[in-house]
Amino acid sequence: MKKDQLPTGRRMVLRIAAALGATTTFGLFALERTGAPPRPAAPLPPGAAGPPVGVQGGPRLAPSSYRLQPMTAYAPARYRRALPPVRQRPFLRVSGAGRSMVLSFDDGPDPRYTPAILRTLRKHGVRAMFFVCGEMAAVNPELLREMADDGHVVGNHSWSHPLIPRLRPSRIRDELGSTSDIIERTLGSPPLWYRAPYGAWNRHSFEIGAELGMEPLAWTVDTLDWKEPGAHVIVRRVLDGAGPGVVVLSHDAGGDRSQSVAALRAYLPELLAAGYHLTVPRR
Repeated sequence: MKKDQLPTGRRMVLRIAAALGATTTFGLFALERTGAPPRPAAPLPPGAAGPPVGVQGGPRLAPSSYRLQPMTAYAPARYRRALPPVRQRPFLRVSGAGRSMVLSFDDGPDPRYTPAILRTLRKHGVRAMFFVCGEMAAVNPELLREMADDGHVVGNHSWSHPLIPRLRPSRIRDELGSTSDIIERTLGSPPLWYRAPYGAWNRHSFEIGAELGMEPLAWTVDTLDWKEPGAHVIVRRVLDGAGPGVVVLSHDAGGDRSQSVAALRAYLPELLAAGYHLTVPRR
């Protein structure tokens, strides 16, 4: 007999041990995946042979019941952003390198004007911020999805555009919370920014906004387009107020916004030609 050959009896013992180890390991993995303890085997009549050691009693699991199930017990918890601090005033500008500016639009989405604004932004490859009202978002979810698909930031502008300081804290929570909910249901994630209607903030709005994971953003340049001063006036206000970190406020809903649409078509290419980078803030 050669040195690397084992007696027949010893080889048989090793094979049996390996088989027992394999079946025991399978039983442990099946238990971890199903989460159910093994059922005790029924007593056997005298002289009857039991199942092999390491194989659980009861019906065998179908392959799909353990091989295709994710090991959820070991899945990481859903990532959640840290809540921002409670601010005492909103941001008026954004920081960024070079000649960066932000264009923002309030009160929409409105199917009469928002699509034209989206087309103009898309034509020039520019991203912007849209602070939407929940009651408008609820009936125009496709416009919310179009905003997100184009890379724009969708922010919270309350549900019904009330004057926030006149509301009880519970009502402020309803206004902001309901709008965040509709945005999350439509886009899959909640908004990270909010803006108070009329720019009217109070302590409760800062606290509730932070609880909902949002930062407050106001503006640097107000086009006052809601007064319908004429497209040329809106253009001049944007170009005169342009500068690094500036946030421009316009509207895509809440009235006749045809002047806002026409003004954007005029001032956007001029800003780009002047070397401004129209972008959105990062969080």
